[in-house]
Amino acid sequence: MDAPQLYLIAPTLIAASELGPRLAAVLDAHPVACLRLPGAGDEGELARIADIARDIAHARDVAVVIEDHIPLARAHGLDGVHLTDGARTVRYARKELGADAIVGAFCGASRHEGMNAGEAGADYVAFGPCGATGLGRGAPVDLDLFQWWSEVVEVPVVAEGALDAALIRSLWPVADFIAVGPEIWSADDPAAALAALWQA
Repeated sequence: MDAPQLYLIAPTLIAASELGPRLAAVLDAHPVACLRLPGAGDEGELARIADIARDIAHARDVAVVIEDHIPLARAHGLDGVHLTDGARTVRYARKELGADAIVGAFCGASRHEGMNAGEAGADYVAFGPCGATGLGRGAPVDLDLFQWWSEVVEVPVVAEGALDAALIRSLWPVADFIAVGPEIWSADDPAAALAALWQA
């Protein structure tokens, strides 16, 4: 398996006007495969964020997906959606957005849900959180799941949630993408924080 690619999760709770420079700085410093935007909040603000992020990302050949918001993805020329309900809406999203769109599915720690999402046509499946988190998103995923998935399933897999340098090291051989976002955005220099995580 090749080295994993970087999957960037955009900061939440940030004004569209502040997002641009922060995002551009990180994307200029690191090769990112995909950028994920938050899909909940004020519709007008989400639309502004979608336009700013799309322009910055597409200028750097980075795909953009948004969480769960199929109409916004379509209306603002995004590359697809990241579904947070596992396999349930994969087929619907594919029908709405077409064959070329990216449809990803977050499946928590459930191998079964991941398999269902893959069979429904997801372009990637995400599992997490990989580390301990106080956010109440369930117990951390058993990293053996990534090992098994990389050996058995063709659908690319994303590792996300509460990552640190040690976890990234252990996921490096078994994940197609490693998703980083909340881990870096509170730093004064998110690009440097990402470099420290990634190079470790």
